[in-house]
Amino acid sequence: MKRWMGMPLAGVLALTACVTINVYFPAAEAKAAAKQFVEKVIGDQPTPAPAKPADGGGGMAGLTLPRFDPLMLIGISPAYAQGAPDITIKTPVIQSIQARMAQRFDGSLRTGFDSGALGFTRDGLIVVRDASKLQLKDRVAVNQAVADDNRDRKAVYREVAVANGHPEWEAQIRGVFAKQWVDSAHGGWWYQDASGGWKQK
Repeated sequence: MKRWMGMPLAGVLALTACVTINVYFPAAEAKAAAKQFVEKVIGDQPTPAPAKPADGGGGMAGLTLPRFDPLMLIGISPAYAQGAPDITIKTPVIQSIQARMAQRFDGSLRTGFDSGALGFTRDGLIVVRDASKLQLKDRVAVNQAVADDNRDRKAVYREVAVANGHPEWEAQIRGVFAKQWVDSAHGGWWYQDASGGWKQK
């Protein structure tokens, strides 16, 4: 009898000793960081007016409530990873890549996008989409610039993930950036849709 009475107490103690750790990918913060990075590289775009709160500016529209975790009912509180919601792009390595990309974009890539020769791929890179739109004398230089830019793009996706303490987020960071390149593209520029087809913005 004594042996069975001790079991529930031991079970409760074991459960309360558990701590759940929720590490999630902060998509909204990653999108904001990608937008800041991309628009510094390719130049300013008109920014849309911020959306007004649903309740007209008062009340609790901006309030974020904590997530309910059923384990809290039995005394187990979740531990959230510190710093996860903030995606930083303010490291020397990332800023150095950004500066190189901005200089290269203004120096040799922008005219390729404006003419329709270059396009954004669905995986966050760029490609010579139509070489006939490039002058023969410029083709070697543009191909080299595309290769250099793609090397920097891959590096920045990796660096953003590593700088934020989650190397495993690299693919997700790349996906967010790939969408942002298209969202920030100027009118007339080409991009690949999700199925790989080319569309003009």
